[in-house]
Amino acid sequence: MRAAAFVLLLLTLAGCGGAVQVEPPVPEGEAAAACATLAPALPQTLDGLARTPSSPESPYVAVWGEAEIALRCGVPRPARMAPTDQLQEINGVGWFADPDRPTLFTAVTDVAYVEVTIAAGHTAAGVLADLSKPVGAMSPQAG
Repeated sequence: MRAAAFVLLLLTLAGCGGAVQVEPPVPEGEAAAACATLAPALPQTLDGLARTPSSPESPYVAVWGEAEIALRCGVPRPARMAPTDQLQEINGVGWFADPDRPTLFTAVTDVAYVEVTIAAGHTAAGVLADLSKPVGAMSPQAG
């Protein structure tokens, strides 16, 4: 439900101008450290959209366009994800596609879960491919 509310918030705020309001996650320990390294590695442009500020500012949130693409690092494991679910591997990163929310994807790494919401009109495979390199670099063995 929380992810659905997040998606609704993003869609509601799209087109409002200024900083996009996104609830930042609160990762701890190793996840917080990994997510802090992800922020500066993320692209400034993604699928033709410029990176825009979010409110409140957080090193764990990135937004492109007017909330058309949003990333939150250090989210909890997706409630809908079962241990037997298959992940889509894109450039070495496993992505969970939420079957109930076709715009919501979660990267599963050794150190943190990274949630990405992609609005209609954008190709998820391309966006996830572009994000997989910096997300994959968060894992200790990637270095």
